[in-house]
Amino acid sequence: MLTLSVLDQSAAGAGRQQDATIRQTLALASKCEAWGYKRFWVSEHHSHPSIVGTAPEVLMAAIAAQTTRIRLGSAGVMLPHYAPLKVAEQFRVLDALAPGRIDLGVGRAPGSDGRTAQLLNPDRHASDHFPQQVMELQAWVTGEPLPLGHPGHGVFAYPSGPTSPNLWMLGSSDYGAQLAAHLSLPYAFAYFITDGQGADHAMHLYRNNFRPTEAMPKPEAVVCVWALAADTEDEAWRLFESRARWKMDRNLGRIGALLPPEEAVRDYSVGEQRALADLKDNALVGTAKQVVSKLRALAERLQIEEIVVITWTHDPVAQARSYELLAQEIF
Repeated sequence: MLTLSVLDQSAAGAGRQQDATIRQTLALASKCEAWGYKRFWVSEHHSHPSIVGTAPEVLMAAIAAQTTRIRLGSAGVMLPHYAPLKVAEQFRVLDALAPGRIDLGVGRAPGSDGRTAQLLNPDRHASDHFPQQVMELQAWVTGEPLPLGHPGHGVFAYPSGPTSPNLWMLGSSDYGAQLAAHLSLPYAFAYFITDGQGADHAMHLYRNNFRPTEAMPKPEAVVCVWALAADTEDEAWRLFESRARWKMDRNLGRIGALLPPEEAVRDYSVGEQRALADLKDNALVGTAKQVVSKLRALAERLQIEEIVVITWTHDPVAQARSYELLAQEIF
């Protein structure tokens, strides 16, 4: 049986204040809990004109205060920017606020441009230490002591409690899949970043190299996809124009807020028209029945039981309606 979850990136909309976008993410989380979604994840980006969610741990605390069932997570914390001990402390506090409901997704990518990443952490080689950081974080999150001789031996991340956050590895390449398998962690593949390229191979690597443990006896994987449903297929494709324009502009190095569909249409070059045709051919767009049919086929192909859905629309009402329609179709 297929389960759906949500990743909301707090995508900026032209003509809308960025602070309002954060509050819309908060409102969406409560709705998604009521509609039956399993998880609600939020992302981390920095100095990004399109995505204004910069502090997932703060946003998760606000969401925790107004929800009771849905799991809450980061997708993810860009770990090379930070000290693993501090991240563990933040998420142990979150687990105290929402016991047994916290997912701690971590990634190696900067979530920003190079200059911004250096301002967050001046160490240009910080990402080289990512595997070590994840192992330290894993110990501090679960309360397991670090080995004798490690600088962190005898240091613990508080508050402790009967539950702890679930650590997830995020990735869009073979690297994350192999590291997740080696460290016996659940794995989330960013299908929406690669437009699906590499997903099958990453899942194969993850499952074939997974090292079972008592805490994690078998692999657990999800994919994060971009999808959009509306009451009619024509309306869904109309709303998709905002996303299409954003993708085509990004390919030219122009990154900005989402435009309304009626303002998003522009003349595309021959090359852009080909790219746009490919984008539409592979897009999970249409009525809820059409989109869910494609999601089920994808889940069967990748042998997964859960898909995390990202939806960008300029109008937050249309975004919420898309999630509502998908929930009605699948739950």
